[in-house]
Amino acid sequence: MLSIHITRMIEDHAEQLAQSLIIDLQGNPHTPEYHKLPQAEIYRRVYDAYRNLGEWLGQEADSVVQAHYSALGRQRALEGVPLSEVVMALTLTKNHLFNYVRTSSLFDSALQLYQLQELRRLVDNFFDKAIYYTVCAYERGAALLVASGTAR
Repeated sequence: MLSIHITRMIEDHAEQLAQSLIIDLQGNPHTPEYHKLPQAEIYRRVYDAYRNLGEWLGQEADSVVQAHYSALGRQRALEGVPLSEVVMALTLTKNHLFNYVRTSSLFDSALQLYQLQELRRLVDNFFDKAIYYTVCAYERGAALLVASGTAR
């Protein structure tokens, strides 16, 4: 069972995590199109992901995660952001989360280390689904752009 304390800590520090990730996304050489996107829009999406992570990890159904990340995929396709950059942004989002948790120094007992391992498993599974739903929606959006002749 994942500690409520760990997920609450992540959710409580969603703003700090989001701001750190935005700095990385907008300066990372692997995400040049993100340098051009409005910071407020990126912040909103990333903040929502970190702020709702505990709730999303605890859900049996994927419908909320699917809706959130499908919308992201469609939007990035319409904006012309390359799919590789979208996947890199999601990977960076996950990595920022793990780096934060790892450096928070909360894990000094066997139980807490087990909870960290469980968090890793749940978050990896969550981001695998997030990437899948994002890519599926991106591909559908890109196909519609090509069919309509408006692809960049």
